Amino acid sequence: MKWPIKDPSEILDYSIDWSRFLEGSIIQSVQWYIRDADGVKTAVGEAETVYGLTLFSKVSTNTVATARFGAGINNTKYRITCAITYDTHLVAERVVQLPVKER
Repeated sequence: MKWPIKDPSEILDYSIDWSRFLEGSIIQSVQWYIRDADGVKTAVGEAETVYGLTLFSKVSTNTVATARFGAGINNTKYRITCAITYDTHLVAERVVQLPVKER
């Protein structure tokens, strides 16, 4: 999965729609992670910066997880992991690429 290119100066919302995967279940909690160039996965909380990328806020509905990202290092492809816990107490993860490039 890949999100559109983000300029380092932009602050944008990015979402993952889990509705097809959940098949009627609902999201209970969401945790976001940012991986560095070596693949090290680091949990990121609101208003935290990891590897130059800032998570400003996060929200979720019953089926969609959304994160608001800002900053980022030019010419870097971030690997963002969204981990959800859903109402059956199971955990699922999706990895998305977020390319950062000055426009």
